[in-house]
Amino acid sequence: MLSQKTINIIKSTVPALEEHGTHITTVFYEELFKAHPELLNIFNHANQAQGKQQTALANAVYAAAVHIDKLEKILPTVVQIAHKHVSLGVKPEHYPIVGEYLLKAIKMVLGDNATPEILHAWGEAYGVIADAFIGVEATMYEENEKKEGGWTNFKDFVVEKVVPESNVITSFYLKPADAAHLPSFKPGQYISVRVSIPGEKYMMIRQYSLSKTPSLDMFRISVKKENDNNPDGKVSVYLHNQVKEGDTLEVSAPAGDFTLSGKSDKAITFIAGGVGITPMMSMMETLAAEEPTREIVFLQAARTPAYAAFTEQIQSLQEKMPNLTYKTYYEGNRIDETVLKDMVHPDSDVYVCGPAGFMEFVISTLYCAGFSKEQIHFEFFGPAADLEKAE
Repeated sequence: MLSQKTINIIKSTVPALEEHGTHITTVFYEELFKAHPELLNIFNHANQAQGKQQTALANAVYAAAVHIDKLEKILPTVVQIAHKHVSLGVKPEHYPIVGEYLLKAIKMVLGDNATPEILHAWGEAYGVIADAFIGVEATMYEENEKKEGGWTNFKDFVVEKVVPESNVITSFYLKPADAAHLPSFKPGQYISVRVSIPGEKYMMIRQYSLSKTPSLDMFRISVKKENDNNPDGKVSVYLHNQVKEGDTLEVSAPAGDFTLSGKSDKAITFIAGGVGITPMMSMMETLAAEEPTREIVFLQAARTPAYAAFTEQIQSLQEKMPNLTYKTYYEGNRIDETVLKDMVHPDSDVYVCGPAGFMEFVISTLYCAGFSKEQIHFEFFGPAADLEKAE
């Protein structure tokens, strides 16, 4: 527990964090990687290069300061980030290193305004928050290892099949190299894939949604090939251009909290943009097997029909799901306010996934229409704290 004095000091730094937060986190990562370049085997280099990770961390630190007296308010964000950490292999020994360089960055940016009293208070607060992460993540690691077929960290998988799903999305079917059964997972969760790309100094890790209903012997991920010039596209380009059937990939255990929830008799609306359809395919296949009469509206947006993945599979599900309404939207016929008003039942649970701009529009429009935060579930493909932008 933090003393009231420490809480008051942390609260007093909120204006400085609001003004200088991204500068602080930028300096933090620069100093961290100078001293510990081995951590570049864990962090997403593209998010670093584009400033996404710096902004996400700044948002998280700011939120922690605002809610330092009621840290339970940021618990959902802690859990979501913890899922990311577990899938990347973050360990307790990493936290003291991060704390050291975060305090160093605060001092470097704020100068004399970062008094010893402020640095001591932030050291205390960081310790409490770090302990929360370590505890949540320890439970997740333990649960992963205890599951039948479960494991921690990374495990070798063999690429069983490679199947194009659209002009830009390809599915990779992955089987454990040791032929062990796979653990159960919740539809909507993701795995991390770790690769060593020829010519790259450090390993790279990317997270991909599991796009097929759980099975005992195989995972499926469906990956969008990014533009060759996109710094975030190195792994997807490598998978599309270099990885073939029979190759081996390192894979983490399933993680993530973007999963089906709520009452089983409640209507569901899926709203997918582009490759955001991938976690929803796992959800849809599971509902088709377990709750085929559930009332479902599925809205899929893509640039053109050639870019839309899984359209035939979803259409085939309509044969066994009499209450499924499925509509596709392309350029010139986009999902707009009228579509959302006409197609999304006000009492339904809504699941949204896709590009950040698409999601921000959909989520903000639904909030303005009276939907509650409890009704709307979403997954950003990027640093976990990016979700703050949509609320």
